[in-house]
Amino acid sequence: MTGKDRLPHEKGFHISWDQIHRDARALAWRLDGQGPDEGAWRAVVAITRGGMAPAMIVSRELDIRTVDTISVKSYHHQAQGEAQVLKSPDADLMGDGEGVLIIDDLVDSGKTLELVRNMYPKAHFATVYAKPKGRPMVDTFITEVSQDTWIFFPWDMALQYVEPYRGTD
Repeated sequence: MTGKDRLPHEKGFHISWDQIHRDARALAWRLDGQGPDEGAWRAVVAITRGGMAPAMIVSRELDIRTVDTISVKSYHHQAQGEAQVLKSPDADLMGDGEGVLIIDDLVDSGKTLELVRNMYPKAHFATVYAKPKGRPMVDTFITEVSQDTWIFFPWDMALQYVEPYRGTD
């Protein structure tokens, strides 16, 4: 079977809770001292839902107490690529985004981040993982993965028994 014959989930990159924790801490360390106010950041905004765990870790590591969320839904079946904001962060907090870290787990096509970036052009966009198509939308990231890699996050999986590849006989 060649790479072209694989289904998206068959080229999988499995992320454990320990790994997302380590990578989100690495993201925090990369962002430390990079804010516009003497190196400090005013707030963290998580892109729900995937950005919530990394945003919590980044906000803890950098001692940022102001945390909010933005929820964006992409409608791939009704209108491909169209995205809609379901919940915005506090307008007084955000302004044009200056001094605000906007955190997500992954940038894939970049369409979600493009929408949010248009709303808050001076915010700093950071993701733990980045795919090549979305990289232009991200200011800071930790790990790049290929565009055809499917990432399995720990909040998307359950622990269960799996038969060995060669069977049990």
